[in-house]
Amino acid sequence: MDDLALPTAITNFITATNDADSEQFVAQFAPDAFLDDWGNVYRGSAEIAKWNQTDNIGKESQFALQDFTQDDATTWTVHLSVTGKGFNGVSPFRMTIKNDLLASVEILPD
Repeated sequence: MDDLALPTAITNFITATNDADSEQFVAQFAPDAFLDDWGNVYRGSAEIAKWNQTDNIGKESQFALQDFTQDDATTWTVHLSVTGKGFNGVSPFRMTIKNDLLASVEILPD
């Protein structure tokens, strides 16, 4: 993983999920952020919080960081191993940071 470090919002996204801390999870997103889960788009804090309950912490998801690349100055692709009562497997997440918060998270097909 080189000497690159992930932005705090990305590491907090992982930690909050693993700690089942929904408040902290949603707090990592900018107010106008979106989350795209294979074409299903959730915009803003309220919709992201709903996705979190139906597809993430609500499914007891756990994330393990596999690797990551920095795509440009504000975007990283993070491969997470996901386990829980929903999706299980390794999935790429493209995450964009703006003002130290997540501006977007796109869960990409592998």
